[in-house]
Amino acid sequence: MASAIKVKTKLSGDIAEVKSLMLHPMETGSRKDPDSGNVIPVHHITQLVFTNNGKQVMVANFSTAVSKNPYFSFSFSGAKAGDRLHVSWVDNLGEKAELETQLK
Repeated sequence: MASAIKVKTKLSGDIAEVKSLMLHPMETGSRKDPDSGNVIPVHHITQLVFTNNGKQVMVANFSTAVSKNPYFSFSFSGAKAGDRLHVSWVDNLGEKAELETQLK
């Protein structure tokens, strides 16, 4: 199975630029299934965490107001080639995904 997280990083000196894509339906609980007419239950990422060598560099708390397959981008300082960037998310149903990559 393919990872539910895709990440690209770029180092410029000690600044790391991180671009990420979370593969997730992000249902708001307000849409109806076109076939049955039933409301599609709420299903969304609640927290997204990035750590660099075990130190948190970014935390985002989401609600239902985020679109399907959210794209997230940020930069942080103090990075160097070879650092381990770990990404994880958890959703309101307890589902989780994580990925670790090495900065180059």
